[in-house]
Amino acid sequence: MALNKFRLALIQLAVGTNKQNNLQRAACLIAEASKQGAKIICLPEGFNSPYGVEYFEKYQESIPGETSKMLEKAAKENDVYIIGGSFPELDSGKLYNTSLSYGPDGRLLGKHRKVHLFDIDIPGRITIRESDAMNPGNSLTVIHTDLCKIGVGICYDIRFAAMAMAYAKRGCQLLVYPGAFNMTTGPAHWELLQQARALDNQVYVASISPARDENHSYIIWGHSTVVNPWGKVIATCDHTEQLVYADIDLNYLNDVRQQIPLTKQKRDDLYSLFSYLDEQETV
Repeated sequence: MALNKFRLALIQLAVGTNKQNNLQRAACLIAEASKQGAKIICLPEGFNSPYGVEYFEKYQESIPGETSKMLEKAAKENDVYIIGGSFPELDSGKLYNTSLSYGPDGRLLGKHRKVHLFDIDIPGRITIRESDAMNPGNSLTVIHTDLCKIGVGICYDIRFAAMAMAYAKRGCQLLVYPGAFNMTTGPAHWELLQQARALDNQVYVASISPARDENHSYIIWGHSTVVNPWGKVIATCDHTEQLVYADIDLNYLNDVRQQIPLTKQKRDDLYSLFSYLDEQETV
């Protein structure tokens, strides 16, 4: 494929309680996706351990560590870009929900710490407080590749439209959100949020989930998905472990932007309005 077209792969990984098995399985599926022509390969949130507040401290590790070393090695051996899902990172005594991205030469291209922690309470359905264990990140993460610019968020980050808009303003054409939505928020909002962010910013959006484990305390929705700049779902799956492929066409992205011009100038005007409103609130 030409550089303006490339294959994206999402690994909907079945995650168990054995970290080494999880990492080995992820490495095998990265190799399989590479053989199928994928140039950018994405892993889910919490791919080295089960998702849940009770697991974060047990499975934490520093960087470098076995998870980061596996990602570095897999990227280099398979000559691919890897958006490395997320895992519990320990740094200076604090835990973060962290995503590492690597290039085909094994070089670390970016580290994203989940900015918006998952604290929700839907009475009678689900309550979770990620902030009981984790600390939030405080920055955007743009991954520069020879294929496109990628903006990285993690799960709950997708609900914040301004974050996606900021990525688009920085020239990102693909937004990647490793996530682990549940059986309450997943059916209601998983696909809808991806379509909204894609339409807002005329970008491709990919969200990568772990596979569902019905025996786990936190049951995951699954359905890893890719949405194009027109808001159309172009690749998706059910809740089982599998690879999902999508062909990303940046010519099509540019066509959409020309047909319905949300130009850079209009985005800049909107940011000027945001700045003006912020100034008024502080007066």
